[in-house]
Amino acid sequence: MRQISMRELYEILKQIFPLGELTEQRSNLAFITVDRAQLRPLLLHLRDREGFTHLVLLTAVDWIEDGSFQLTYLLCDRLGQRDLGLRVMLPRDGAAMESIHDLWPTAATYQRELREMFGIAFPESPRVEEDFILEGWTGTPPYRRDFDTLKYSNETFAPRPGRETRDPEGYMKEQLYPDGN
Repeated sequence: MRQISMRELYEILKQIFPLGELTEQRSNLAFITVDRAQLRPLLLHLRDREGFTHLVLLTAVDWIEDGSFQLTYLLCDRLGQRDLGLRVMLPRDGAAMESIHDLWPTAATYQRELREMFGIAFPESPRVEEDFILEGWTGTPPYRRDFDTLKYSNETFAPRPGRETRDPEGYMKEQLYPDGN
């Protein structure tokens, strides 16, 4: 039986779901932009009818300039040896997304991490409010682009030799030509 291409799959899915753009990375890897309201029905369809039975990962990107987060759900069709990513855009302010832990239990772990590192809420996800990596963290989530790593470092860690920042070009010249020649 012939494996359908990602473009053919996209065209089939477009007849059932309103979809955004398709980005084909390779013949066996593509990404589709999806409205958040369509995510769950599309995930169920892909899992139950198209062979994408494995959630590989769930990750986020902070598009601070646009005031949004991009969630990417990467699914794998092991038999067809292909991967499909679904991209969902969320507003940064009050970012929240429906949990999919009931579809793939491993999603609960990803959702806990995204809540803690980006501040994205996943109501109803198990243990999502428990500390995961950053025990006792109360500040801006550290994967948000407005988190100031230098400020945090300066406020948290005492200065000590070896932590100086050096311009790589100047530093290499000093190392290679200590006499300045």
